[in-house]
Amino acid sequence: MEMTIYFPGGKRVYADYDEFTVETDQPPRGGGDGSAPAPFDLFLVSIGTCAGIYALGFMQQRGIDPTGSSIAMSSHVDPTLGLVSRIEIDLKLPEGFPEKYKSAIVNAMNQCKVKKHLAQPPEFEIRTSDV
Repeated sequence: MEMTIYFPGGKRVYADYDEFTVETDQPPRGGGDGSAPAPFDLFLVSIGTCAGIYALGFMQQRGIDPTGSSIAMSSHVDPTLGLVSRIEIDLKLPEGFPEKYKSAIVNAMNQCKVKKHLAQPPEFEIRTSDV
């Protein structure tokens, strides 16, 4: 996937890819306007929504109505490192969800591609070039 990242002003950083623009900003305490999520917040959102798409797909493949289901996610930071040390994801199942599928839907959510990339991170190559 190719992206163009640019700086429209203040602490905002935008990313264009395909037909989308993803806007980010820093919160006021970080010198920004708080006009959009911070980049790290989008990283956490990608984990939750990735788990969500796997849960939704699981239910849809089995004809289970997902109405009423949701995910509650929380992250816990190691105060020494300042890094997220644990992420808790709690899928609220829809009414009438079959007991026999409870462990299987957790297994499906564990297939999230974002989560798998955390377990086996890509190599980063960062360089500069002149405009």
